[in-house]
Amino acid sequence: MAGQGMSPGKIVGLAWRDLKGGLGGFTVFVACVALGVSVISGVGALTDALGAGFRAQGQILLGGDITLTRSHQAARGHELGWLRKQGAVSTSAALRGMGRLGDGSNQVMVEIKAVDTAYPLYGALEVEGSKDFGDLIQENGAAVVDPILIERLGVKLGDTIKIGNSNIKLAGIIKREPDRLGGRFIFGPRVLFSHQTFDATGLNKPGSLIRWTYQVKLNEEQAGDDDVAGFEDHLEKGLPEAGFSLRDRRNPTPAIKRAIDRFSQFLTLVGLTALLVGGVGIANAVTTFVEKKRKTIATFKSLGAGSRFVFMVFLLEVLMVTGLGVVIGLIVGALLPIGLNAMFGGQFPVAIELGVSIKSLMTGAAYGFLVSLVFILWPLGAARNVNATVLFRDEVGADKTWPGWDAVGATVLSIFALAGFAILTAQSVRLAVYFVIGSMILFAVFFALGIFASWLAGALPKPSKPELKLALANLAGPGALTRSVVVSLGSGLTLLVAVALVDHSIVRDLEASVPKKAPSYFILDIDKSDIGSLEKTVLRVAPGVIFSQAPMLRGRIVKIDGKSPDDMKIPSRSKWVLSGDRGLTYSDSVPEGSKVVAGKWWAKDYDGEPLVSFEAEIARDFGLKVGDSVTVNVLGRDITAKIANLRELEWESLAINFVMTFSPNTLRGAPHNLLATIKLADAQDLKLEARLVQNLVSAFPGVTAIRVRDAIDAFAKIFTKVMTAIRAAGLITLFAGALVLAGALATAQRRRIYQSVVLKTLGATRLRIIAVHFWEYFLLASITALLAVILGTIGAYIVVTKIIDVEFSFAISAVFGALALSSLLVILFGTIGTWRVLNVRAMPYLRTE
Repeated sequence: MAGQGMSPGKIVGLAWRDLKGGLGGFTVFVACVALGVSVISGVGALTDALGAGFRAQGQILLGGDITLTRSHQAARGHELGWLRKQGAVSTSAALRGMGRLGDGSNQVMVEIKAVDTAYPLYGALEVEGSKDFGDLIQENGAAVVDPILIERLGVKLGDTIKIGNSNIKLAGIIKREPDRLGGRFIFGPRVLFSHQTFDATGLNKPGSLIRWTYQVKLNEEQAGDDDVAGFEDHLEKGLPEAGFSLRDRRNPTPAIKRAIDRFSQFLTLVGLTALLVGGVGIANAVTTFVEKKRKTIATFKSLGAGSRFVFMVFLLEVLMVTGLGVVIGLIVGALLPIGLNAMFGGQFPVAIELGVSIKSLMTGAAYGFLVSLVFILWPLGAARNVNATVLFRDEVGADKTWPGWDAVGATVLSIFALAGFAILTAQSVRLAVYFVIGSMILFAVFFALGIFASWLAGALPKPSKPELKLALANLAGPGALTRSVVVSLGSGLTLLVAVALVDHSIVRDLEASVPKKAPSYFILDIDKSDIGSLEKTVLRVAPGVIFSQAPMLRGRIVKIDGKSPDDMKIPSRSKWVLSGDRGLTYSDSVPEGSKVVAGKWWAKDYDGEPLVSFEAEIARDFGLKVGDSVTVNVLGRDITAKIANLRELEWESLAINFVMTFSPNTLRGAPHNLLATIKLADAQDLKLEARLVQNLVSAFPGVTAIRVRDAIDAFAKIFTKVMTAIRAAGLITLFAGALVLAGALATAQRRRIYQSVVLKTLGATRLRIIAVHFWEYFLLASITALLAVILGTIGAYIVVTKIIDVEFSFAISAVFGALALSSLLVILFGTIGTWRVLNVRAMPYLRTE
């Protein structure tokens, strides 16, 4: 071999010939690479499939090419005429109401939707059976409903329920409503009927909180993507004062789009974390591989091979194994959307468009190779320095050799390439930058703490118990597992501890504040003329309740201190205020749950220019201060008001409060209804509560009573699903940590075998050897869990207090699962390794080979 140079053919041939002998210790290596690549590519493919389905079904989800919405007031004649010039128009009205039995014995809040004969413009509303829903609701007073309404009220098809002033016949059961996702979040079962039936209920009156929607199917000559993109400007010229909120088929449901993007982003980061944590497993596996190839390397050296030749042979061999892991990961990742669609397809918000996502597969493959390079260059660089003298002695410990500046430089370059690729391919560059920096800090801290733990094990006073003494010596000695276990498993556990504590803090905040402060009921759509008698009814049925009321209107912010919100950079946490209509009110005194922190409240008899009180934190995000102005479109009319003061709101109290509260002279003349809250005594029985609601909806059929506990429970169900998904995703990282742990234990297998053989030769029993290994694994598990709890707690505290903005709450129960799981994993893998060590024959290790 001497003098033959680094022939590419010879390098490939030797690498391939060595691999033909089997993967050896590369099982964990392949598993780590495949896991990370499958998550990265699978999540990317699933996101692409959801996105493709989202775009393909945009018209159906939205109900048209364009949708315009406005609260309170239906489109006027000239507005409707202008819309019809653009294409076919379908008009619908949505509001919440109460559906009750004829005798008033049971009632439930329902989501009412009145439609015309043109509905739906795209897709189809499916009713159980083969009947057409249009035929079913043609009969005046007939409706099709969600099946859950039938269950809750204990009725059947053909029966009638009372909504408003009308008896509504249940004519059919809704199987699928095509544009449901395009509307607002609904709390109750859907009741869908005609506009004629809607008018008969008496709910369609000035001031009612009705959401009017106009779905437009554009004329063919103006239905192109450019026309859709420019429709907002077209609307501004045609109906400048209409005050419509507009959405188009390109992004029919922004909330779902954001949810898909965020969930994809989170899982991608989890996948990248799995790759990075798995990278430590890759390094361990390569170290094990080098240990097994020490004599092969020495043979190459004795035959005249140079260090660079040795490096290239084994680098190519490891990259071939990486390729195998990448291929396995890509296959699993490509199949992931198909499997998830088969198992949970009915629960996705949109039907996914299955197909091969080349972009996600390429991204996953790139991540796999980059992460592998980051973690294999260093140990391979050190391996080429193995001396030919290894052939003449039997070694059980690795030489501490520096890999050389070229290998160090290549490792650093790979790190920067991986970081740059993560930032360039991320949907949020800012989040990616934070992740990269956080990952580097996390590994650095765990590496430093691993060194400290190894030093501490050697510095502690030697215990009298021989098994514990030897375990400490193993943690501090050459080839110890301490650093690898702390870095690998600790990184994964930190994520789980952080997620558990974030979850606990949010749930505790909700449980601690809402039940104590929240009202029992919100009463909507109270006519101004009925408020006095309604309050008397409440106090008669349930004396001692706390009754509060406030005017209720809807309006949309169109200008912020004279500037269009579209031209401003608003933080994401406050963009919700600009998304469509917001609740508005007026008051001559500071509302309950509010505290003025800047400016002054207006006098009770104030009658000057329009004034408004603005929520302080949102005002800061909007760049507003006392004296600035805000323009709101109410019922198609732009109202500009001067900011008189800023308020801090206690949102968690769920008292009647709004971002904007106006001076009474600003909005008193506009048609509107009232909103009220009822707070029952803490020990109020359910029978009295039911009787109160029954009396209210019977005496005032136009009002809607929303039980706050039901709304909180509905949120809790969604919240639980989200947190379950997050925890399940976090388990991927834990699984990566388990693989890494297996690799770490395998790395020191030779040293453990030799030590056990010596101990058995000196008379140690199997029980004592097991005790030594148990103490070592137990101490490792404790150190790893402790470090994970500390760092996870710090990370959770930052997230909870700085991002979510709730009070942080530490709970040992929230991290006990992570502690127990870490201990179980270490002891499990350690026991398996120990059992194998105890069963080896001593003779081969006690003679010179």
